[in-house]
Amino acid sequence: MLPNTGKLAGCTLFITGGSRGIGKAIALKAARDGANIVIAAKTASPHPKLPGTIYTAAQEVEAAGGKALACVVDIRDEQQIGEAVEKAVSKFGAYTMAKYGMSMCVLGMAEEFKGQIAVNALWPRTAIQTAAMDMLGGDGIGKQCRTADIMADAAYAVLSQPKDYTGQFLVDEDVLKKEGIRDFDPYAVQKGHPLLPDFFLDEAPDDLVEKMEEHGATPAFKPPSSSSAPPSAGGPIESTFEVIKGVINEDVVKSTQGIYQFDLSGEHAGVWFLDLKSGAGSVGHGEPSVKADVIMKMDSSDFSKMFAGKLKPTMAFMSGKLRIKGDMTMAIKLEKLMGRMNKAKL
Repeated sequence: MLPNTGKLAGCTLFITGGSRGIGKAIALKAARDGANIVIAAKTASPHPKLPGTIYTAAQEVEAAGGKALACVVDIRDEQQIGEAVEKAVSKFGAYTMAKYGMSMCVLGMAEEFKGQIAVNALWPRTAIQTAAMDMLGGDGIGKQCRTADIMADAAYAVLSQPKDYTGQFLVDEDVLKKEGIRDFDPYAVQKGHPLLPDFFLDEAPDDLVEKMEEHGATPAFKPPSSSSAPPSAGGPIESTFEVIKGVINEDVVKSTQGIYQFDLSGEHAGVWFLDLKSGAGSVGHGEPSVKADVIMKMDSSDFSKMFAGKLKPTMAFMSGKLRIKGDMTMAIKLEKLMGRMNKAKL
């Protein structure tokens, strides 16, 4: 574990999503140095399933030795962000560091704020256990994860760098190795258990499978298999779309307003569409007559499992089973339709 050095004493961190998980772990790590922490998150009242609010996180920060400011912030709301920044400046002075969920902006922001604020992106090497991960992954997912402490330590090391250390895309394990950390077992939820890789890193699925199997693990995913066989309109996929057809209606179309294309590989390879933008909705084999808002690519067997409620869409995406191109909000809306299908006992 990386020890605190006091380098962040008096510094101000504006942390979005700081009420729980990785964000809160980073806040507490910096607080032990005596840093000022702005907890900017949406949860002001207790959530029925997720622990913590901005106020309980602020209390923990102050108990750890830091100073805290709790702000209700939805990062999609520019006005709320502006108001939170003004409050932070009023209480602590100009803030010098920030953690945002927008790593694609790193290069541009690093150039724009060069010499003023360092802007870097930090990713975990493995899955990290958080309340959200427990909800998405179900029972048993935790033992395949590391704790949020590894991200807190890595963030601490990055935030302790001078302002000219900017524009970097970093991985927690690599950062800590440079700090002299060689033993990563203390970060594991269950020491010695094979870890689930973080699938947002730029690594081929085949390589991830091989690495996990080398350590005696059974991967929770396999790369989608390619198939040169012609598309088949029969079998389980057709049955799935028949059930979809039976649960869609004008209300579903009105609340969704999206067109989906499914590019399926494997035993029942083929292209299908789901139109939830016009009329009472429709399904069919082949590409939609107009451009799809979102294209989903996956193995046909996983597609059937997903719509039957046996595979959670978020975990399918995180594990590499599902690849999404286009409007992510439309992909999220599709989960509601899956709930209707489960009631229909697919």
